[in-house]
Amino acid sequence: MSGNYLAGCSCALLCGCAVDAQPRDKAGNEQCVGVGVFHIAEGHLDETDLSGVDFALYNQFPSHLTAGDWKIGIVVDSGATDSQAEAVDTIVSGREGGPFEQLSQFFGDYLGMERAEVGISDGDRPRLSVGGRSEIEVTALTGPDGGPTTLKNAMFGFAPEFTLGTASGSSEAFGLSFEGSYGEIGDFAFASDQAEGAATGRG
Repeated sequence: MSGNYLAGCSCALLCGCAVDAQPRDKAGNEQCVGVGVFHIAEGHLDETDLSGVDFALYNQFPSHLTAGDWKIGIVVDSGATDSQAEAVDTIVSGREGGPFEQLSQFFGDYLGMERAEVGISDGDRPRLSVGGRSEIEVTALTGPDGGPTTLKNAMFGFAPEFTLGTASGSSEAFGLSFEGSYGEIGDFAFASDQAEGAATGRG
């Protein structure tokens, strides 16, 4: 499956999770709590077409990522069919193989799947929305030439290259709450038969 995503978390700039560093928020708390919304432009699991489905991935990383004990939960858009929602749950939980199976070794508690309205808005300051749970707006960082500041070839990343930004807004779901600080924007492509190490993920 492939498409675009928008994510925000509690970490002070820059979030260290991408390079397996100890996360830290503005108050000095050493954990990363975040959410990313993924829009699947094209994709499928077996005979289930996932094109057009949006889902949110929530995380709590209590330390650097390879220390494990992650809490992970997902919310699938209420407009998706039951079979589409179940397919997304199968993929993200790691049961279908690919990059999420690699990541599932670090899960301490997979919090399961819920349903709500989920989406991403376009524009200079894109916003993710998960009905009754999260509203996060991301502003891209820019370099001297006015272009976006990007991170490439990160150890843990939803994409080979993604845009770094600041985030505002708040989120509360699965007992995990945070105020947005760091944000990122990118395009993703995941496959269950992806070569080991070809992609990893973070929120």
